[in-house]
Amino acid sequence: MKKLIAVLLLAFTALTAQGIHWEKDYATALEKAKKLNKPVLFVISRHTCRWCVHLERTTFQDPKVINVLNRDFVNVISYTDEGDYIPRDLYVPGTPTLWFLDSTGEPLFRPVQGAIGAKDMYRATQIVETEFRKVMKKKRYGARP
Repeated sequence: MKKLIAVLLLAFTALTAQGIHWEKDYATALEKAKKLNKPVLFVISRHTCRWCVHLERTTFQDPKVINVLNRDFVNVISYTDEGDYIPRDLYVPGTPTLWFLDSTGEPLFRPVQGAIGAKDMYRATQIVETEFRKVMKKKRYGARP
């Protein structure tokens, strides 16, 4: 029994050790999101930003967060200090900034600015998923009278 638990723990660790699957290209991320019918987490970050680094070293290393983001979202990160593409409509001063978008790139909510903890991030993903399903259903079938 102990060996089985050790093997399962090792397998879980190996799956989450890879971290969040980040797309570096915004357009590619939207194409992938449309194809997979998933919402997008779009993060605006900077390597020299204390809170960006904190977010990446804590929340984005949490196994539960990694799992939900890799399974249910298309994730893209743009670094302002690398000159990565940031759509004009999504630019706001300050980093980190987290946008939850539908698969067409439309914001589902206002952006989250600053580092947030793993528990709050996980809760946010649940709220976003519910809203995403409603929005996409409405886009597909239209509003009911």
